[in-house]
Amino acid sequence: MEFSAQQIADFLKGEVVGNPEVIVNNFAKIEEGKPKTLTFLSNPKYTNYIYETKADIVLVNADFIPEKEIKATLIKVPDAYEALAKLLELTESTKTPKKGVEPMSYVAPNVKMGEDVYIAAFAYVSEKSTLGKNCKVHPHVFIGENVTIGDNVILFSGVKIYPNCTIGDNTIIHSGAVIGSDGFGFAPQPDGSYHKIAQIGNVVIGNDVEIGANTTIDRAVMGSTIIKNGVKLDNLIQIAHNVEIGEHTVMASQVGISGSTKIGDKCVFGGQVGLAGHLKIGNNVKLGAQSGIMSNIKDGSEIIGSPAIPIRNFYQSSVIFRKLPDMYKQLGQLEKEITKIKEEI
Repeated sequence: MEFSAQQIADFLKGEVVGNPEVIVNNFAKIEEGKPKTLTFLSNPKYTNYIYETKADIVLVNADFIPEKEIKATLIKVPDAYEALAKLLELTESTKTPKKGVEPMSYVAPNVKMGEDVYIAAFAYVSEKSTLGKNCKVHPHVFIGENVTIGDNVILFSGVKIYPNCTIGDNTIIHSGAVIGSDGFGFAPQPDGSYHKIAQIGNVVIGNDVEIGANTTIDRAVMGSTIIKNGVKLDNLIQIAHNVEIGEHTVMASQVGISGSTKIGDKCVFGGQVGLAGHLKIGNNVKLGAQSGIMSNIKDGSEIIGSPAIPIRNFYQSSVIFRKLPDMYKQLGQLEKEITKIKEEI
């Protein structure tokens, strides 16, 4: 589909600077812009590209002031990144959605399905499960017995959902994710072996959650592992049994959370953060990449390092760490001088 700059600006309630009649039919990164494409500028690091991009339209923040001439037409909006998200969502909504149950899929006779459900070939939906309206189940998805799935849920190819789990409305789960696998529970025996502890709980996922590819969320030993509304999990994350993650918390790739840890609302975890078990993490906590967390953290804390320390202390320590070679040389020189003084005395 093609849209003019003026049509886009009207949709976004933005201001056109340049030719309002210019037409675009695709998106591009600002450094790879081509004619008839739309791009955006929100990160100042990419500002230099706006003066040379071949894209015909660039979304910019309302406070953007160019330092020299720009060939592209600008659309000024309060937040360029948010505006781009709206346009991408609009583009997706124009695609004709798939509906119905394809041949070579299996749906148990007593499964309950809402309107406009799509189940692709080679998907398997087990007995007593429920799928809300407009759910999309892609090839090779497995849905276990007594699973409840809300409205507008998308399960991409290869997702596995174990029995008795619950998934809320508008949730997206990407390929290879496993929901409800056994937690890592083993009782040590006198002979040094380990006896498996049965995991009889489930996983409960709230509304508006997104779970990345190959992320795993273990079922609880008893009760539920809980992912609350609005949580966003990147690819390759491990959530252990009986963990609770608060609303609108986000985690980058390769985070690992040990069993029974409780995480508050609106937390932000960088990549490869690791948390020990049975911890309590407060609300609005920020953990820098590769942080190792071994104790409880209060609301609003900003932590980094392994073992983790307050972020200000970490940066101060980093400055000292860089100076250690020089300090070591100075210490050696002082030792020589002290030795010489002692000999003279």
